[in-house]
Amino acid sequence: MAQAAAVAAPPAPPRRRRASATPRRLPYLLIAPAALLMLGFIAYPVLSVFYYSLQNYNPTKPWRNGFAGLGNFTQAFAHDPQFWDTLTFSAKWVVVEVGLQLLLGLALALIVNQTFAGRSLGRALVFSPWAVSGVLTSAIWVLLYNSQTGITRYLADAGIGAYGTSWLSDTSTVFPAAVVADLWRGVPFFAILILADLQSVSKDLYEAAEVDGAGRLKQFWHITLPHLKDAIVLSTLLRAVWEFNNVDLLYTLTGGGPAGETTTLPLYIANTSVDAHNFGYASALTTVAFVILLFCSIVYLRLSKFGGEAR
Repeated sequence: MAQAAAVAAPPAPPRRRRASATPRRLPYLLIAPAALLMLGFIAYPVLSVFYYSLQNYNPTKPWRNGFAGLGNFTQAFAHDPQFWDTLTFSAKWVVVEVGLQLLLGLALALIVNQTFAGRSLGRALVFSPWAVSGVLTSAIWVLLYNSQTGITRYLADAGIGAYGTSWLSDTSTVFPAAVVADLWRGVPFFAILILADLQSVSKDLYEAAEVDGAGRLKQFWHITLPHLKDAIVLSTLLRAVWEFNNVDLLYTLTGGGPAGETTTLPLYIANTSVDAHNFGYASALTTVAFVILLFCSIVYLRLSKFGGEAR
């Protein structure tokens, strides 16, 4: 009987092996070295800036070093008129540059999106300035604005203006001259992003609009612009941050002059830290610039309803 019962009893179910946790952790282990490097190269400098913004730190005057609290921020907001001047110019520079670059980039994108002979060559010529570095762009435009061999020399030969005129040394012409130089480099950025988004617009929408009697202007206003909304918002935000932090072009082109007419806040920060060795105060100015950019970016994204459906 015992043997029969043993034979009749169903076999015990096999034990499930516990799934190994290694395959699930493998992706995180693979990206851990890169993540640690990014943390070291990004988080540490940012935290260091916040730390030194609360310190009096000048390697050339170590006897004055020490905890400053909010003294650096008080100095910036209450006792440093140059801070307000550079901040005002930075806002002016961003508004003018981003506005003009957006309009010209949109126009270029609409042009090269059309079908015409030599379109590939035209697109390459339009986009090529974006591949040029900021310092090289500055060097090109310094030569173009040279009073002896540049544009003003040829204009003087044609009877326009006087010989020896330097647009970068005149307070009335230095801002437009710098704006034109940066437009040459910045317009292709908008053209590239907008053209990429234009190519995804369905042609059926335009054909349906033509059947309904809508002209080119109405098609652009009711089809093209709503479709480009997110691309325009993102590109203007990115470009505004880059233009606010513009140092290489203005430093090489004008050095912040003449008479501080083209000194942006980041350029003032660079001069304060590198030339004056006042790293504590420069860190405080950097923190202020970071807060301003963060606040403006959040407000801009909220007001523009980035990612929402265009009406």
